[in-house]
Amino acid sequence: MEFSVKSGHSEKQRTACIVVGVFEPRRLSAPAEHLDKVTDHYLSNLIRRGDMEGKLGQTLLLHNVPNTLADRVLLVGCGRERDFNDNKYRKVITTAVNTLNETGSMEATCYLTELNVKGRNTHWKLRHATEAAQDTLYRFDSLKSKKDNNTRRPLRKFILSVSSRRELADGEAAVKEGLAIASGTKLAKDLGNLPGNICTPTYLADQARSLADHFDNLKVSVLEEADMEELAMGALLSVSKGSRQPAKLIIMEYEGGKKNAQPVVLVGKGLTFDAGGISIKPSANMDEMKYDMCGAASVFGAVSAAAELALPINLIGVIPSSENLPDGDANKPGDIVTSMSGLTIEILNTDAEGRLILCDALTYCERFNPDVIIDIATLTGACVVALGKHASGLLGNHNPLTHDLLNAGKYTGDRAWEMPLWDEYQDQLNSNFADMANIGGRDAGTITAACFLSQFTKKFHWAHLDIAGVAWKSGKEKGSTGRPVPMLTQYLIDHSAKE
Repeated sequence: MEFSVKSGHSEKQRTACIVVGVFEPRRLSAPAEHLDKVTDHYLSNLIRRGDMEGKLGQTLLLHNVPNTLADRVLLVGCGRERDFNDNKYRKVITTAVNTLNETGSMEATCYLTELNVKGRNTHWKLRHATEAAQDTLYRFDSLKSKKDNNTRRPLRKFILSVSSRRELADGEAAVKEGLAIASGTKLAKDLGNLPGNICTPTYLADQARSLADHFDNLKVSVLEEADMEELAMGALLSVSKGSRQPAKLIIMEYEGGKKNAQPVVLVGKGLTFDAGGISIKPSANMDEMKYDMCGAASVFGAVSAAAELALPINLIGVIPSSENLPDGDANKPGDIVTSMSGLTIEILNTDAEGRLILCDALTYCERFNPDVIIDIATLTGACVVALGKHASGLLGNHNPLTHDLLNAGKYTGDRAWEMPLWDEYQDQLNSNFADMANIGGRDAGTITAACFLSQFTKKFHWAHLDIAGVAWKSGKEKGSTGRPVPMLTQYLIDHSAKE
Protein backbone atom coordinates (compact mmCIF):
# COMPACT_ATOMS: atom_id res chain seq x y z
CA MET A 1 0.00 0.00 0.00
CA GLU A 2 1.16 3.53 -0.81
CA PHE A 3 1.46 6.08 2.00
CA SER A 4 1.84 9.85 1.75
CA VAL A 5 1.58 12.92 3.99
CA LYS A 6 -0.52 15.97 3.23
CA SER A 7 -1.77 19.17 4.85
CA GLY A 8 -4.97 20.94 3.87
CA HIS A 9 -8.63 21.34 4.66
CA SER A 10 -10.72 18.21 4.41
CA GLU A 11 -13.44 19.67 2.17
CA LYS A 12 -10.82 20.42 -0.51
CA GLN A 13 -9.51 16.86 -0.74
CA ARG A 14 -10.47 15.15 -4.00
CA THR A 15 -10.36 11.59 -2.71
CA ALA A 16 -12.46 8.45 -2.41
CA CYS A 17 -12.93 8.90 1.33
CA ILE A 18 -12.21 11.34 4.16
CA VAL A 19 -11.78 9.80 7.62
CA VAL A 20 -12.54 11.80 10.78
CA GLY A 21 -13.15 10.88 14.42
CA VAL A 22 -16.14 11.20 16.73
CA PHE A 23 -15.81 11.05 20.49
CA GLU A 24 -18.37 9.70 22.95
CA PRO A 25 -21.01 10.97 23.63
CA ARG A 26 -21.64 12.35 20.13
CA ARG A 27 -18.77 14.88 20.16
CA LEU A 28 -17.04 15.75 16.93
CA SER A 29 -13.24 15.85 16.90
CA ALA A 30 -11.61 19.09 15.74
CA PRO A 31 -11.19 17.95 12.08
CA ALA A 32 -14.78 16.67 12.11
CA GLU A 33 -16.01 20.01 13.51
CA HIS A 34 -14.32 21.84 10.65
CA LEU A 35 -15.92 19.50 8.13
CA ASP A 36 -19.27 19.98 9.87
CA LYS A 37 -19.11 23.76 9.45
CA VAL A 38 -18.42 23.66 5.71
CA THR A 39 -21.18 21.06 5.19
CA ASP A 40 -23.84 23.21 6.90
CA HIS A 41 -23.81 20.96 10.00
CA TYR A 42 -24.55 17.83 8.00
CA LEU A 43 -22.48 15.66 10.38
CA SER A 44 -23.79 17.07 13.64
CA ASN A 45 -27.40 16.73 12.44
CA LEU A 46 -26.86 13.02 11.74
CA ILE A 47 -25.21 12.48 15.10
CA ARG A 48 -27.92 14.43 16.93
CA ARG A 49 -30.50 12.08 15.45
CA GLY A 50 -28.64 9.15 17.03
CA ASP A 51 -26.95 7.71 13.95
CA MET A 52 -23.69 7.44 15.88
CA GLU A 53 -22.74 7.62 19.56
CA GLY A 54 -18.95 7.71 19.11
CA LYS A 55 -18.17 4.51 20.98
CA LEU A 56 -14.74 3.05 20.31
CA GLY A 57 -14.87 0.96 17.13
CA GLN A 58 -18.17 2.37 15.77
CA THR A 59 -18.19 3.46 12.13
CA LEU A 60 -20.61 5.37 9.93
CA LEU A 61 -19.95 5.66 6.20
CA LEU A 62 -21.57 8.66 4.47
CA HIS A 63 -21.99 9.32 0.75
CA ASN A 64 -22.46 12.56 -1.17
CA VAL A 65 -21.72 14.82 1.77
CA PRO A 66 -22.48 18.40 0.63
CA ASN A 67 -19.75 20.95 -0.05
CA THR A 68 -16.97 18.35 -0.21
CA LEU A 69 -14.98 16.90 -3.10
CA ALA A 70 -14.71 13.43 -1.56
CA ASP A 71 -16.91 10.53 -2.63
CA ARG A 72 -17.41 9.42 0.98
CA VAL A 73 -16.84 10.47 4.57
CA LEU A 74 -16.09 7.82 7.18
CA LEU A 75 -16.83 8.64 10.82
CA VAL A 76 -14.90 6.51 13.30
CA GLY A 77 -15.84 6.21 16.97
CA CYS A 78 -12.99 7.04 19.34
CA GLY A 79 -14.58 6.50 22.76
CA ARG A 80 -14.34 9.13 25.50
CA GLU A 81 -11.85 11.87 24.73
CA ARG A 82 -10.37 11.92 28.24
CA ASP A 83 -9.61 8.18 27.93
CA PHE A 84 -8.08 8.41 24.45
CA ASN A 85 -4.58 6.91 24.65
CA ASP A 86 -1.92 5.09 22.63
CA ASN A 87 -3.82 1.82 22.50
CA LYS A 88 -7.14 3.41 21.52
CA TYR A 89 -5.41 5.44 18.81
CA ARG A 90 -4.08 2.25 17.24
CA LYS A 91 -7.54 0.70 17.49
CA VAL A 92 -9.25 3.55 15.64
CA ILE A 93 -6.63 3.39 12.88
CA THR A 94 -7.18 -0.37 12.63
CA THR A 95 -10.96 0.10 12.53
CA ALA A 96 -10.68 2.73 9.81
CA VAL A 97 -8.35 0.67 7.63
CA ASN A 98 -10.52 -2.45 7.94
CA THR A 99 -13.65 -0.47 7.00
CA LEU A 100 -11.96 1.27 4.08
CA ASN A 101 -10.61 -2.02 2.77
CA GLU A 102 -14.04 -3.65 2.93
CA THR A 103 -16.07 -0.80 1.42
CA GLY A 104 -14.15 -0.28 -1.82
CA SER A 105 -12.67 3.16 -1.21
CA MET A 106 -9.25 2.18 -2.60
CA GLU A 107 -7.78 5.46 -1.33
CA ALA A 108 -8.46 7.66 1.68
CA THR A 109 -7.30 10.84 3.39
CA CYS A 110 -7.09 10.20 7.11
CA TYR A 111 -7.57 13.00 9.66
CA LEU A 112 -7.38 10.66 12.64
CA THR A 113 -3.68 11.56 12.75
CA GLU A 114 -4.74 15.02 14.01
CA LEU A 115 -6.44 13.60 17.11
CA ASN A 116 -4.79 14.55 20.39
CA VAL A 117 -3.01 11.59 22.00
CA LYS A 118 -1.66 12.56 25.41
CA GLY A 119 2.12 12.87 25.38
CA ARG A 120 2.47 11.97 21.69
CA ASN A 121 3.56 14.24 18.87
CA THR A 122 2.78 14.20 15.16
CA HIS A 123 5.81 12.01 14.37
CA TRP A 124 4.59 9.30 16.74
CA LYS A 125 1.02 9.44 15.40
CA LEU A 126 2.01 9.16 11.74
CA ARG A 127 4.52 6.39 12.35
CA HIS A 128 2.09 4.33 14.38
CA ALA A 129 -0.71 4.91 11.89
CA THR A 130 1.57 3.52 9.17
CA GLU A 131 2.51 0.48 11.25
CA ALA A 132 -1.08 -0.18 12.34
CA ALA A 133 -2.38 0.06 8.77
CA GLN A 134 0.21 -2.40 7.46
CA ASP A 135 -0.43 -4.75 10.35
CA THR A 136 -4.20 -4.63 9.74
CA LEU A 137 -3.84 -5.63 6.09
CA TYR A 138 -1.32 -8.43 6.74
CA ARG A 139 -2.34 -11.86 5.45
CA PHE A 140 -0.34 -15.08 5.30
CA ASP A 141 -1.89 -17.11 2.51
CA SER A 142 1.13 -17.94 0.34
CA LEU A 143 0.64 -21.67 0.98
CA LYS A 144 -3.09 -21.69 0.11
CA SER A 145 -4.35 -22.61 -3.33
CA LYS A 146 -7.09 -19.98 -2.91
CA LYS A 147 -6.01 -16.73 -1.33
CA ASP A 148 -7.84 -15.29 1.69
CA ASN A 149 -7.75 -11.71 0.48
CA ASN A 150 -10.33 -11.62 -2.32
CA THR A 151 -11.41 -8.00 -1.72
CA ARG A 152 -12.56 -6.61 -5.07
CA ARG A 153 -11.43 -3.03 -4.45
CA PRO A 154 -8.83 -3.12 -1.64
CA LEU A 155 -7.34 -0.04 -0.02
CA ARG A 156 -4.27 0.93 -2.03
CA LYS A 157 -3.46 4.54 -1.02
CA PHE A 158 -3.53 5.99 2.50
CA ILE A 159 -2.93 9.73 2.85
CA LEU A 160 -2.10 10.89 6.39
CA SER A 161 -2.99 14.44 7.34
CA VAL A 162 -0.88 16.91 9.32
CA SER A 163 -2.26 20.21 10.59
CA SER A 164 0.37 22.47 8.98
CA ARG A 165 2.87 22.43 6.15
CA ARG A 166 5.71 22.82 8.68
CA GLU A 167 5.06 19.23 9.77
CA LEU A 168 5.31 17.66 6.31
CA ALA A 169 9.02 16.82 6.37
CA ASP A 170 8.89 15.27 9.83
CA GLY A 171 5.72 13.43 8.85
CA GLU A 172 7.40 11.90 5.82
CA ALA A 173 10.32 10.78 8.01
CA ALA A 174 7.81 9.20 10.41
CA VAL A 175 6.14 7.29 7.57
CA LYS A 176 9.54 6.08 6.38
CA GLU A 177 10.29 4.74 9.88
CA GLY A 178 6.86 3.14 10.09
CA LEU A 179 7.24 1.41 6.73
CA ALA A 180 10.68 0.04 7.65
CA ILE A 181 9.42 -1.32 10.98
CA ALA A 182 6.28 -2.72 9.34
CA SER A 183 8.42 -4.42 6.69
CA GLY A 184 10.69 -5.94 9.34
CA THR A 185 7.65 -7.07 11.32
CA LYS A 186 6.14 -8.64 8.21
CA LEU A 187 9.38 -10.53 7.57
CA ALA A 188 9.33 -11.86 11.13
CA LYS A 189 5.67 -12.84 10.79
CA ASP A 190 6.22 -14.62 7.49
CA LEU A 191 9.14 -16.64 8.87
CA GLY A 192 7.22 -17.49 12.03
CA ASN A 193 4.11 -18.61 10.17
CA LEU A 194 5.96 -21.01 7.88
CA PRO A 195 5.67 -24.69 8.84
CA GLY A 196 8.63 -26.63 10.15
CA ASN A 197 8.92 -28.76 7.03
CA ILE A 198 9.70 -25.60 5.02
CA CYS A 199 11.35 -23.32 7.55
CA THR A 200 14.33 -25.43 8.56
CA PRO A 201 17.73 -24.20 9.81
CA THR A 202 18.98 -24.41 6.22
CA TYR A 203 16.01 -22.33 5.03
CA LEU A 204 16.78 -19.63 7.62
CA ALA A 205 20.39 -19.55 6.45
CA ASP A 206 19.21 -19.10 2.85
CA GLN A 207 16.87 -16.27 3.90
CA ALA A 208 19.77 -14.51 5.61
CA ARG A 209 21.79 -14.72 2.38
CA SER A 210 18.83 -13.31 0.44
CA LEU A 211 18.60 -10.41 2.88
CA ALA A 212 22.31 -9.70 2.37
CA ASP A 213 21.73 -9.60 -1.40
CA HIS A 214 19.18 -6.83 -0.81
CA PHE A 215 21.41 -4.54 1.30
CA ASP A 216 24.93 -3.55 0.26
CA ASN A 217 26.23 -3.03 3.82
CA LEU A 218 24.97 -6.36 5.16
CA LYS A 219 27.08 -9.49 4.98
CA VAL A 220 26.20 -13.02 6.09
CA SER A 221 28.24 -16.01 7.11
CA VAL A 222 26.95 -19.43 8.20
CA LEU A 223 28.75 -21.91 10.44
CA GLU A 224 28.04 -25.57 9.71
CA GLU A 225 28.07 -28.37 12.28
CA ALA A 226 31.71 -29.19 11.48
CA ASP A 227 32.62 -25.57 12.23
CA MET A 228 30.73 -25.73 15.50
CA GLU A 229 32.50 -28.94 16.45
CA GLU A 230 35.85 -27.19 15.98
CA LEU A 231 34.61 -24.43 18.29
CA ALA A 232 33.52 -27.05 20.88
CA MET A 233 29.88 -25.95 20.86
CA GLY A 234 28.82 -29.07 22.71
CA ALA A 235 25.59 -27.61 24.12
CA LEU A 236 24.22 -26.43 20.77
CA LEU A 237 25.24 -29.60 18.93
CA SER A 238 23.69 -31.82 21.60
CA VAL A 239 20.28 -30.43 20.64
CA SER A 240 20.69 -30.96 16.90
CA LYS A 241 21.77 -34.61 17.31
CA GLY A 242 18.13 -35.65 17.45
CA SER A 243 17.31 -34.13 14.06
CA ARG A 244 18.06 -35.03 10.46
CA GLN A 245 18.27 -31.30 9.72
CA PRO A 246 21.80 -29.97 10.31
CA ALA A 247 22.16 -27.10 12.77
CA LYS A 248 23.31 -23.70 11.53
CA LEU A 249 24.85 -20.71 13.26
CA ILE A 250 23.88 -17.68 11.17
CA ILE A 251 25.77 -14.40 11.51
CA MET A 252 24.42 -11.22 9.88
CA GLU A 253 26.71 -8.16 10.09
CA TYR A 254 25.33 -4.71 9.29
CA GLU A 255 27.96 -1.98 9.08
CA GLY A 256 26.37 1.44 9.26
CA GLY A 257 28.51 3.02 11.98
CA LYS A 258 32.13 3.96 12.38
CA LYS A 259 34.60 1.26 11.46
CA ASN A 260 35.81 0.52 14.98
CA ALA A 261 32.58 1.29 16.85
CA GLN A 262 31.42 -1.51 19.13
CA PRO A 263 28.37 -3.27 17.70
CA VAL A 264 24.98 -4.01 19.17
CA VAL A 265 24.51 -7.78 18.98
CA LEU A 266 21.08 -9.43 18.76
CA VAL A 267 20.94 -13.18 19.42
CA GLY A 268 17.75 -14.98 18.40
CA LYS A 269 16.69 -18.48 19.38
CA GLY A 270 16.08 -20.37 16.14
CA LEU A 271 14.39 -23.66 17.06
CA THR A 272 12.53 -24.25 13.81
CA PHE A 273 10.52 -26.99 15.50
CA ASP A 274 10.52 -28.08 19.12
CA ALA A 275 8.90 -31.39 19.97
CA GLY A 276 10.67 -31.38 23.33
CA GLY A 277 13.11 -34.15 22.42
CA ILE A 278 12.99 -37.22 24.71
CA SER A 279 11.05 -35.09 27.22
CA ILE A 280 8.38 -34.91 24.54
CA LYS A 281 5.63 -32.30 24.68
CA PRO A 282 1.89 -33.12 24.82
CA SER A 283 0.40 -33.49 21.34
CA ALA A 284 -2.25 -30.80 21.89
CA ASN A 285 -1.13 -27.56 20.24
CA MET A 286 2.30 -29.00 19.44
CA ASP A 287 1.91 -27.54 15.93
CA GLU A 288 2.53 -24.14 17.54
CA MET A 289 6.08 -25.20 18.28
CA LYS A 290 6.95 -24.03 14.77
CA TYR A 291 6.91 -20.63 16.48
CA ASP A 292 9.90 -21.57 18.64
CA MET A 293 12.09 -19.72 16.14
CA CYS A 294 10.32 -16.38 16.61
CA GLY A 295 13.34 -15.00 18.46
CA ALA A 296 15.38 -15.65 15.33
CA ALA A 297 12.59 -14.16 13.18
CA SER A 298 12.64 -10.96 15.26
CA VAL A 299 16.38 -10.63 14.69
CA PHE A 300 15.78 -10.91 10.94
CA GLY A 301 13.11 -8.21 11.21
CA ALA A 302 15.19 -5.81 13.30
CA VAL A 303 18.28 -6.19 11.11
CA SER A 304 16.16 -5.61 8.01
CA ALA A 305 14.55 -2.48 9.51
CA ALA A 306 17.93 -1.07 10.61
CA ALA A 307 19.38 -1.61 7.15
CA GLU A 308 16.29 -0.11 5.47
CA LEU A 309 16.62 3.00 7.63
CA ALA A 310 20.40 3.09 7.10
CA LEU A 311 20.91 3.57 10.83
CA PRO A 312 24.42 4.84 11.67
CA ILE A 313 25.33 1.92 13.93
CA ASN A 314 27.11 -1.40 13.69
CA LEU A 315 24.72 -4.27 14.27
CA ILE A 316 25.25 -8.03 14.36
CA GLY A 317 22.50 -10.64 14.34
CA VAL A 318 23.44 -14.11 15.53
CA ILE A 319 21.01 -17.00 15.13
CA PRO A 320 21.69 -20.49 16.52
CA SER A 321 19.24 -22.72 14.67
CA SER A 322 18.25 -26.34 15.09
CA GLU A 323 15.32 -28.69 15.57
CA ASN A 324 14.61 -30.50 18.83
CA LEU A 325 13.21 -33.95 18.11
CA PRO A 326 13.25 -37.39 19.76
CA ASP A 327 15.74 -39.80 18.21
CA GLY A 328 18.11 -42.58 19.22
CA ASP A 329 20.95 -40.06 19.21
CA ALA A 330 19.04 -37.27 20.95
CA ASN A 331 19.85 -35.82 24.37
CA LYS A 332 18.61 -37.94 27.27
CA PRO A 333 17.66 -36.68 30.73
CA GLY A 334 20.78 -37.01 32.84
CA ASP A 335 23.23 -36.47 29.98
CA ILE A 336 26.07 -34.05 30.63
CA VAL A 337 27.42 -31.83 27.85
CA THR A 338 30.27 -29.33 27.71
CA SER A 339 29.50 -25.86 26.40
CA MET A 340 31.81 -23.71 24.30
CA SER A 341 32.69 -21.77 27.47
CA GLY A 342 33.95 -24.96 29.11
CA LEU A 343 31.11 -25.08 31.65
CA THR A 344 29.42 -28.48 31.92
CA ILE A 345 25.65 -28.82 31.92
CA GLU A 346 23.49 -31.64 33.26
CA ILE A 347 20.43 -31.98 31.04
CA LEU A 348 17.55 -32.77 33.40
CA ASN A 349 14.90 -31.91 30.82
CA THR A 350 15.53 -32.09 27.07
CA ASP A 351 12.67 -29.65 26.50
CA ALA A 352 14.80 -26.89 28.07
CA GLU A 353 16.86 -26.82 24.90
CA GLY A 354 16.65 -23.15 23.92
CA ARG A 355 19.10 -22.16 26.61
CA LEU A 356 21.50 -24.86 25.38
CA ILE A 357 21.75 -23.41 21.90
CA LEU A 358 21.76 -19.83 23.19
CA CYS A 359 24.57 -20.31 25.69
CA ASP A 360 27.05 -21.34 22.99
CA ALA A 361 25.90 -18.50 20.74
CA LEU A 362 26.40 -16.01 23.59
CA THR A 363 29.93 -17.28 24.18
CA TYR A 364 30.64 -17.03 20.45
CA CYS A 365 29.58 -13.36 20.53
CA GLU A 366 32.48 -12.42 22.80
CA ARG A 367 34.67 -12.17 19.69
CA PHE A 368 32.69 -9.16 18.44
CA ASN A 369 33.67 -6.99 21.44
CA PRO A 370 30.01 -5.95 21.73
CA ASP A 371 28.68 -2.75 23.20
CA VAL A 372 25.62 -4.69 24.36
CA ILE A 373 24.06 -8.08 23.64
CA ILE A 374 20.31 -8.68 23.63
CA ASP A 375 19.01 -12.22 23.27
CA ILE A 376 15.44 -12.88 22.22
CA ALA A 377 13.80 -16.24 22.81
CA THR A 378 10.50 -18.03 23.20
CA LEU A 379 12.15 -19.56 26.23
CA THR A 380 9.67 -20.49 28.98
CA GLY A 381 6.01 -21.31 29.42
CA ALA A 382 6.48 -19.82 32.88
CA CYS A 383 6.70 -16.37 31.27
CA VAL A 384 3.21 -16.83 29.80
CA VAL A 385 1.91 -17.78 33.25
CA ALA A 386 3.58 -14.73 34.80
CA LEU A 387 2.80 -12.04 32.21
CA GLY A 388 0.20 -13.50 29.87
CA LYS A 389 0.15 -12.44 26.24
CA HIS A 390 0.74 -8.73 26.74
CA ALA A 391 4.35 -8.18 27.80
CA SER A 392 7.73 -9.78 27.17
CA GLY A 393 9.77 -10.76 30.19
CA LEU A 394 12.97 -8.69 30.52
CA LEU A 395 16.01 -9.55 32.60
CA GLY A 396 19.60 -8.35 32.36
CA ASN A 397 22.87 -7.48 34.04
CA HIS A 398 23.06 -3.78 33.06
CA ASN A 399 20.43 -1.31 34.30
CA PRO A 400 20.90 1.32 31.55
CA LEU A 401 20.28 -1.35 28.89
CA THR A 402 17.12 -2.71 30.51
CA HIS A 403 15.90 0.87 31.05
CA ASP A 404 16.40 1.70 27.36
CA LEU A 405 14.54 -1.45 26.28
CA LEU A 406 11.63 -0.69 28.62
CA ASN A 407 11.39 2.84 27.19
CA ALA A 408 11.52 1.52 23.61
CA GLY A 409 8.70 -0.87 24.48
CA LYS A 410 6.55 1.92 25.92
CA TYR A 411 7.09 4.12 22.86
CA THR A 412 6.13 1.35 20.43
CA GLY A 413 3.39 -0.35 22.45
CA ASP A 414 5.52 -3.50 22.26
CA ARG A 415 6.04 -3.59 25.99
CA ALA A 416 8.26 -5.57 28.34
CA TRP A 417 8.27 -6.04 32.12
CA GLU A 418 11.47 -6.32 34.10
CA MET A 419 11.85 -9.36 36.36
CA PRO A 420 14.52 -9.90 39.04
CA LEU A 421 17.83 -11.59 38.33
CA TRP A 422 19.00 -12.12 41.89
CA ASP A 423 21.83 -14.38 43.00
CA GLU A 424 19.44 -16.27 45.27
CA TYR A 425 17.83 -17.92 42.24
CA GLN A 426 21.14 -19.35 40.98
CA ASP A 427 21.10 -22.08 43.64
CA GLN A 428 18.13 -23.70 41.89
CA LEU A 429 20.49 -24.63 39.04
CA ASN A 430 22.94 -26.53 41.26
CA SER A 431 23.88 -30.01 40.05
CA ASN A 432 25.62 -32.84 41.89
CA PHE A 433 27.32 -33.99 38.70
CA ALA A 434 28.01 -30.93 36.51
CA ASP A 435 28.71 -27.23 36.84
CA MET A 436 24.99 -26.54 36.51
CA ALA A 437 21.67 -28.10 35.56
CA ASN A 438 19.65 -26.87 32.59
CA ILE A 439 16.48 -26.38 34.67
CA GLY A 440 15.84 -25.05 38.14
CA GLY A 441 12.56 -26.69 39.07
CA ARG A 442 9.00 -25.42 38.85
CA ASP A 443 9.43 -22.18 40.81
CA ALA A 444 10.44 -18.99 38.97
CA GLY A 445 11.07 -20.80 35.68
CA THR A 446 11.55 -17.63 33.63
CA ILE A 447 14.06 -16.26 36.12
CA THR A 448 16.10 -19.45 36.48
CA ALA A 449 16.27 -19.74 32.68
CA ALA A 450 17.75 -16.23 32.57
CA CYS A 451 20.05 -17.17 35.48
CA PHE A 452 21.34 -20.03 33.34
CA LEU A 453 22.10 -17.66 30.44
CA SER A 454 23.70 -15.13 32.79
CA GLN A 455 26.49 -17.62 33.48
CA PHE A 456 27.60 -17.06 29.87
CA THR A 457 27.27 -13.26 29.78
CA LYS A 458 29.64 -12.08 32.51
CA LYS A 459 32.02 -10.40 30.06
CA PHE A 460 29.54 -7.95 28.52
CA HIS A 461 26.39 -5.90 29.07
CA TRP A 462 23.44 -8.18 28.37
CA ALA A 463 19.66 -8.31 28.36
CA HIS A 464 17.32 -11.22 27.81
CA LEU A 465 13.82 -10.96 26.33
CA ASP A 466 11.54 -13.94 26.96
CA ILE A 467 8.87 -13.57 24.25
CA ALA A 468 7.04 -16.87 24.81
CA GLY A 469 3.80 -15.01 25.56
CA VAL A 470 3.89 -12.38 22.83
CA ALA A 471 5.47 -14.01 19.77
CA TRP A 472 2.28 -15.57 18.44
CA LYS A 473 -1.47 -15.77 18.95
CA SER A 474 -3.49 -18.95 19.34
CA GLY A 475 -7.10 -19.80 18.52
CA LYS A 476 -9.07 -18.12 15.76
CA GLU A 477 -6.40 -15.46 15.24
CA LYS A 478 -3.52 -17.97 15.26
CA GLY A 479 -0.39 -16.53 13.77
CA SER A 480 2.92 -14.84 14.43
CA THR A 481 2.78 -11.28 15.81
CA GLY A 482 6.23 -10.15 14.67
CA ARG A 483 7.02 -8.96 18.19
CA PRO A 484 9.39 -7.66 19.44
CA VAL A 485 10.60 -6.16 16.13
CA PRO A 486 9.07 -2.72 16.92
CA MET A 487 10.73 -2.58 20.34
CA LEU A 488 14.11 -3.75 19.05
CA THR A 489 14.06 -1.32 16.12
CA GLN A 490 13.14 1.58 18.38
CA TYR A 491 15.98 0.61 20.70
CA LEU A 492 18.36 0.68 17.71
CA ILE A 493 16.99 4.08 16.59
CA ASP A 494 17.52 5.48 20.10
CA HIS A 495 20.96 3.89 20.33
CA SER A 496 22.04 5.35 16.99
CA ALA A 497 20.86 8.80 18.12
CA LYS A 498 23.15 8.52 21.17
CA GLU A 499 26.04 7.42 18.99
